[in-house]
Amino acid sequence: MTTSLLKPPKAAAATRFGGMLPAEPVLLRLSLLTLLNAFGRGLFFPVSVLYFTRFVGLGATSVGVGLTVAGLFGLVAGVPAGRASDRWGRRPVLTGLWIGCGVALAAYTLIGSYASFLVTAICYAALCQGSMGVRNALYADVLPAGQRVEGRAHLRMVTNVGMGVGGAFGALALQLDSRAGYTVLILVDAAAFVGSAVLVHRLPGGAGRRAQADVPEESRWRAVRDLPFLTVTCLNAVLALQYSLMEVGIPLWIVGNTDAPRWSAALLMVLNCVLVALLQVRATRGVEDLPGAVRAMRRSGLLLALSCAFFACSAGLSPLGALGILVVAAVVQVLAEVLQAAGGWTVGYGLADARAQGVYQGVFNSGQAAATMAAPALVTVTAIEHGTAGWVVLGVLFVAAGLGVGPAVRWARRDGEWRGE
Repeated sequence: MTTSLLKPPKAAAATRFGGMLPAEPVLLRLSLLTLLNAFGRGLFFPVSVLYFTRFVGLGATSVGVGLTVAGLFGLVAGVPAGRASDRWGRRPVLTGLWIGCGVALAAYTLIGSYASFLVTAICYAALCQGSMGVRNALYADVLPAGQRVEGRAHLRMVTNVGMGVGGAFGALALQLDSRAGYTVLILVDAAAFVGSAVLVHRLPGGAGRRAQADVPEESRWRAVRDLPFLTVTCLNAVLALQYSLMEVGIPLWIVGNTDAPRWSAALLMVLNCVLVALLQVRATRGVEDLPGAVRAMRRSGLLLALSCAFFACSAGLSPLGALGILVVAAVVQVLAEVLQAAGGWTVGYGLADARAQGVYQGVFNSGQAAATMAAPALVTVTAIEHGTAGWVVLGVLFVAAGLGVGPAVRWARRDGEWRGE
């Protein structure tokens, strides 16, 4: 099931994608802007809530509610942003969105009330979330079809490295714990967004030309009523629940239900980042077409269920025994994660109407955003509150989603053939 992840990359692919900064010009530019953007987000991510509560003077509950409301606005921003990129081109739209993100971030340093925090958070969430679908559509424009999935895998590796390095600097700011230090991080993140926007604007002309102006109106918004594609989007979103499982569920599980050391949660997160960086490119082998993507996502669902079983077994063991089982569970989860990511990229591009790639990627990305919002509550009411029974529920959910991808993709392909695509 996982042997393909252990095979060395093909020689040609290693030459193009093996390093952090590849020689291929377009992918090199994408890698640089991805590294810069991820570094900035890694800076701000670990300090954001503390900045709002300790130095702006907002309550933790108020911040949580405000960020949830902002997330809802971000959830619906993907489709109109994608439509804008279909009409006016990926490059100018993404450039504008990322500059807007930088301005919104810089505005965080000026807020002094809950109302200003809420307005700024909504603007930032909508711009940031909207940019993700446009960015994915940009990849479809500038990367050859046969290299998109492996290129996305390389960029995900770069993202992990950038976030990790940024997070390390963010940790230094946490240790210093001063408003000046947090403000500098916020402004550096804002500058990173603007710098990324400049790099996007300088991509080859094909990424910035007017996109598909002759597309019939009924095709431009089809993604929002394309039931087969929406079904695949929902199933992918269920598998994507695993990201919040690692970020939210596992730390709570370790502290409340096991005797493992508290630092185990940090160890598992570092292990996840390292293994994703090492395995993501390899995980794309054989996942370049829809049948390969279906197999990868089916295996991902099964592996996720297996990882749930291991996590459940960590309760009641000695500290060392619990730590060992947790590490095994985390490794299995990483294998599921890289397979789901590779399969998701392939179906997201392969089932989209190429004439309206922006809207389709906006819809697909919104599905994952919805999963991110729902996951903390779902993980809490299952595994955290009900222990083994809750882990079983999650495992069944993952298996069902993985097995459901195949029929959903076949439905989408039949629907596309019927439409003459």
